[in-house]
Amino acid sequence: MTFEERPTGSPEAVKAWIYPGENYGHEFVYPKPKALELAKVNNTPVPSMPAELAPNTMQPAATMQEPNVLEMSNSELKAQTPAEEEVEITEVFMMVVTDPTDQLPEELPKTASSLPLVGLVGVLSLATAFALRSAKRKYNHGQN
Repeated sequence: MTFEERPTGSPEAVKAWIYPGENYGHEFVYPKPKALELAKVNNTPVPSMPAELAPNTMQPAATMQEPNVLEMSNSELKAQTPAEEEVEITEVFMMVVTDPTDQLPEELPKTASSLPLVGLVGVLSLATAFALRSAKRKYNHGQN
């Protein structure tokens, strides 16, 4: 089923939310019945948790150590497919973890210029000129 074929008003499954300007986010997991419904409507696998944990999502929590949060954290996650199959979450959502040092080039590209250095030398020259001028005036006043 494509986007155009979805019934009017049916939602797309929100899989993750990444805050603007951040490089990390939060993945969403739905109770099994809702995940199955979203998987069928969107024709894509949706992460699911046991349906009996759904009330835990509505309870406020002040810390990550509260019983309702711990119960959800310790539950086994699955994925619901559009074909109404429950599969291991790793079968449909594979996360690739790489060593960031493997991706670093041997040498960085030469993109910088010496223009800021020229500006710094100019500012330092002006500062030196003003300091010498001030010192000369003090010296001349001391001799008079």
